[in-house]
Amino acid sequence: MALHKNFPDSPHAVLDPDIRWFPADEALRETSIEKLMPPLISQLRRKVKTFRDSGYVGAADTSRSLLNWWFKTPHMLERADGTMSRFQYYFAQREALETIVYLYDVAGVQDKHDMMRFDAGGFVSGSMFDETWRRFVIKMATGSGKTKVLSLALVWSFFHKLYEPDSQLARNFLVITPNIIVLDRVYRDFQGLRIFFADPALPDNGVDGRNWRDDFQLTLHKQDEVTITRPTGNIFLTNIHRVYAGNDIPPSPDDENTMDYFLGKRPTGATTDSKVDLSMIVRDIDELMILNDEAHHIHDPGMAWFKSIEDIHNRLKQKDAALSLQLDVTATPKHNNGAIFVQTVADYPLVEAISQNVVKHPVLPDAPSRAKLTERQSAKYTEKYADYIDLGVIEWRKAHAEHRKLGKKAILFVMTDDTRNCDDVAEYLEGHYPDLKDSVLVIHTKNNGEISEARSGKAKEELEALRKQANDIDAADNPFNPFFRVGIKILHDYRLFHF
Repeated sequence: MALHKNFPDSPHAVLDPDIRWFPADEALRETSIEKLMPPLISQLRRKVKTFRDSGYVGAADTSRSLLNWWFKTPHMLERADGTMSRFQYYFAQREALETIVYLYDVAGVQDKHDMMRFDAGGFVSGSMFDETWRRFVIKMATGSGKTKVLSLALVWSFFHKLYEPDSQLARNFLVITPNIIVLDRVYRDFQGLRIFFADPALPDNGVDGRNWRDDFQLTLHKQDEVTITRPTGNIFLTNIHRVYAGNDIPPSPDDENTMDYFLGKRPTGATTDSKVDLSMIVRDIDELMILNDEAHHIHDPGMAWFKSIEDIHNRLKQKDAALSLQLDVTATPKHNNGAIFVQTVADYPLVEAISQNVVKHPVLPDAPSRAKLTERQSAKYTEKYADYIDLGVIEWRKAHAEHRKLGKKAILFVMTDDTRNCDDVAEYLEGHYPDLKDSVLVIHTKNNGEISEARSGKAKEELEALRKQANDIDAADNPFNPFFRVGIKILHDYRLFHF
């Protein structure tokens, strides 16, 4: 399962389908690739390569202009120190957008029946598609720039709808995240429409006779902070519980605050319920594209997440419209049984991302150091794993010194099996290493990765500050320079929605 001998080191290099990684011996590439990869990927990669090599023949004028601007036009951007450097999107990001445009403009995909045409192995059936609308899934390794793909897809849809007379796309966007942590991360990029102007996402005015930057009129609405001023040109950024169909999510015994579950829902009124009903707002507009971040959370058609999207689509159909496109990005597009989402149309696997140094990867201590590790017999966590913690600090110090030369930060993550052990490790680090005093950030999370007020014992205001510190952990001015620690339960059940 090694990478092809001709696989390039640069993440910007255009990848030929014949040298892409697949999970088997190279000798089996010709006979088994359709069986071992997402079923649509093999044929789509070849179709998109032909599309790319042709200069995007068959694409709408708007799509061709954007693809050429993003991926064929040199871009020089200013660094923080004032110097200029060349900016390039990764090939994985390029291939994702080229595939989306190819499927929409050239192949004219409308539904699952059109998608099934790209199944070279004959393994796909209509029953594998739960949705009745157009849905594409982009599989990209964590850290390889999925948010940039979302931003480019949004720009493409906006201008396609604006400039192409018969476009079925949209200028309203519902960007859905699974929880507050991911929402905060995406909001940092979208706030003030920063990602669209900091990156070369928008062509200069005058390119191919269009006033791209002047015409890009969008308002960002975060969660309940919604003030619609026009029927188009809106980005609704939210976590999923704001768009559940119908009433609020029923109380559950798994909720962090179980009072509503045991005592019943509290009455609400003008003074107690000031939330904007985002679910109804997105159901009442006439054109909409849905962008799902961390989309593996919607694997089950019986889940409220899927049903909410289905409800939005059905509401649009009642107005002789339809959901223009659902675009999902995730590193793990898999169902509970391990089967990959059949809608996967682009794939940049972790193996390729690591090889091209696109994503972070763990540092493994050398064999002699690992051989000295001893797990002691003790009920106290830090006594039992003292050798492991100490070796982690040693390896971190080495990485920290190297990264400092590059103006970057090396972060040590310690994940424990219980929140009590998390506190134990924090005390151990600050007690045994004086230079780490007040430099260890402790975060207690719930099963779904949300920061927990109950487990941390912190008030809401403190949790907001803690979340910001966690989000900015590698910022230059963050006081928690050396360490970022997460205490989290072993069980991770992302089917539980705790917000």
